[in-house]
Amino acid sequence: MLLANKEADMTVLDTLNFVAFNPLQNNNPIAVRRRKLIAKIDEQIQLAANKDYTPTQHKWVTDEHGNQRKVEVARRVKRWWTASVDGKINLVVRYGSKPLEFAKGKNAIELATEAEVADVLAKLREAAENGELDALIEKQAQFGRRVTQKNK
Repeated sequence: MLLANKEADMTVLDTLNFVAFNPLQNNNPIAVRRRKLIAKIDEQIQLAANKDYTPTQHKWVTDEHGNQRKVEVARRVKRWWTASVDGKINLVVRYGSKPLEFAKGKNAIELATEAEVADVLAKLREAAENGELDALIEKQAQFGRRVTQKNK
């Protein structure tokens, strides 16, 4: 009986396709920046689709007796789009606190209506996934960093 059971297990394992596991390189700075931007774009897409969307975060709070507990609090999210004077919508993609500059002096995308915001953000997310925004993100990440001199 035990031998028959062992043969049944081996036939099940033989049907599986085994491969070597190669973990993703999480320390690649380009991939980290890309994932950070994609997460922010996803947040803006949810904000565009649902006006009442409020992301939450967990925070440790100490009560008057000294007991600590974890509470869920609302996190403030700033919209990336605003209505201009002529009624058009200006969408600014931010990395950190600064807007990405797509061309010299141009950091906003002009849209006709607010209904287009989610679609344009989805296109921007796809561009970020494909690596089309990597150069802009790199430039933005380097902005404000001190330049170190190699030969002193």
